[in-house]
Amino acid sequence: MFNEIYDVIVVGAGHAGSEAAAAAANMGSKTLLITMSLQNIAQMSCNPAMGGIAKGQIVREIDALGGYSGIVSDTSAIQFKMLNKSKGPAMWSPRVQSDRMRFAEDWRTLLEETENLDFYQEMVAGLIVEHHKVVGVKTSLGLEIRAKSVVLTNGTFLNGLIHIGDKNFGGGRAGEKNSTGITEQLVTLGFESGRMKTGTPPRVDGRSLDFSKMTEQPGDINPEKFSYLDITKPLTKQRSCHMSYTSLKVHDLLREGFDRSPMFNGRIKSLGPRYCPSIEDKINRFADKDKHQLFVEPEGWNTCEYYINGFSTSLPEDVQFKALRSVVGFENVKFFRPGYAIEYDYFQPTQLKHTLETKLVSGLYFAGQINGTTGYEEAASQGLMAGINAALKVQEREPFILKRDEAYIGVLIDDLITKGTEEPYRMFTSRAEYRTLLRQDNADLRLTPKSFDLGLASEKRLKRMEEKHSRSENFVTFFKETSVTPKEVNPILTHKDSAEVKQQDKMFKLFARPNITMEDMTKIASVSEYLKTNNLDREELEQTEIQVKYAGYINKEKLNADKLKRLENIKIPDGFDYSKLKSMSFEAREKLSKIKPVTISQASRVSGVSPSDISVLLVYLGR
Repeated sequence: MFNEIYDVIVVGAGHAGSEAAAAAANMGSKTLLITMSLQNIAQMSCNPAMGGIAKGQIVREIDALGGYSGIVSDTSAIQFKMLNKSKGPAMWSPRVQSDRMRFAEDWRTLLEETENLDFYQEMVAGLIVEHHKVVGVKTSLGLEIRAKSVVLTNGTFLNGLIHIGDKNFGGGRAGEKNSTGITEQLVTLGFESGRMKTGTPPRVDGRSLDFSKMTEQPGDINPEKFSYLDITKPLTKQRSCHMSYTSLKVHDLLREGFDRSPMFNGRIKSLGPRYCPSIEDKINRFADKDKHQLFVEPEGWNTCEYYINGFSTSLPEDVQFKALRSVVGFENVKFFRPGYAIEYDYFQPTQLKHTLETKLVSGLYFAGQINGTTGYEEAASQGLMAGINAALKVQEREPFILKRDEAYIGVLIDDLITKGTEEPYRMFTSRAEYRTLLRQDNADLRLTPKSFDLGLASEKRLKRMEEKHSRSENFVTFFKETSVTPKEVNPILTHKDSAEVKQQDKMFKLFARPNITMEDMTKIASVSEYLKTNNLDREELEQTEIQVKYAGYINKEKLNADKLKRLENIKIPDGFDYSKLKSMSFEAREKLSKIKPVTISQASRVSGVSPSDISVLLVYLGR
């Protein structure tokens, strides 16, 4: 195998690497996935869950594009919840609690069933670069494996350093060694590197917990699923999570060890995730709070191991243990392993193109935590896009780039490329200016046609999506064109404390009222008859209701997106010399010269570039 030249080599088999390898191989590229441990493919290093606010939208987008994360999330799920259901559909976010061992097993099974994909277990110690182009990798045993492109998805392994209290040791995650050599080589090639940190909580023995003292957190009564494919099914049984709280006593016990916490006392200089702080940071930053939530999450169907979400820490193990035993329900807790912090190398993502190819070395792609992100979902989406674009480059096809109004994945990558990040980047719905368009329910409508064009989605899948779209659109048209009499609708309106109508009116107008639901509308005879004849499924009914109720918001965002596309269509010539624009601020010239945006729209989103700077650029370009 080492004598052949691969189209794509993927280094690292976490969430980013697994998606990258699957995408490249499924697009027909001969692909090699290299990992330091084949037993830990797609390992859930932190919490045993997929999805959540904005992250759930990303998983559905990955699925619509032909990735595997949605499928594996469904097959390994032990609980499903649709978060934010009390808010508008732009905020609805699916989340599953996963069986950690089954998740990794299902991922490996899918990868082994993927054609064009080879595996090799060893550490990659460096790249082979010739004339500013990557042509392969070197392993720790001295093997040279050639390739036309390479995707680096090293996670927290690049010079990873684990901290527990006063102790620290090299490692990529608990029980696994770190990766060395790559950072040092990339720096010699001109790349700018930095350090980030993240933490994880202790894992405990569920047999030692008293769940009767905690609040049960069950899954949804009618659970849904992530994947749009029929090969997965919603859960018929679920495992509950539980919730407890810290207390002032717990906080006092934790404070005793603050001077020995490397995440807190400054021994680790790098920045950690703002929105997933350690318990030390929470106690310090929110000193007015006398308690903090702890979510007690099972690690699988048949294990007694539990993950204590909300208790990430790098405190000494004796301090962790003593404090946790003062939490209600944890009085007799036994540890499987303590929490720890990990410090690792990353590379400022402004050094990448929107395809995730590096600007300095042709054919080299970065995806996941190497780009400064945090989270399985963010990593997996980058891996998918890097794998797709590596395959497209080898096949001499046009690159694949998602715009901000097309996908959360597009927002994520655009934010990284144009703004960079100084702390672990996490996706939120608030980061997307077009989130009403980028809902979890319509990811297949937005992205399946693109996936089909890439060769990832099958014709059967495309037709299924088109049928869903057609059936829901026809139902919307039915509501627009069909009238209802006061006699038919007023009893429903009265029951829902909504104003009665005095004359016949279109059903669309009445259905658009915020307190009127699809269930209410089915009580009207003509609607009931339509449903009997057409037999719409849950997804089609949900899509119809959203299109009726939020038509105004959706149309407004589409108009705004169309305005943005005008700037997106104004290209900036390759190698444009910003130093000539003396009327532009020095900061803008410096930032634009470094980031090299491709369009005016991208330039406008670069941190430090003002609207007046963009006006100068437009004048110079003759627009």
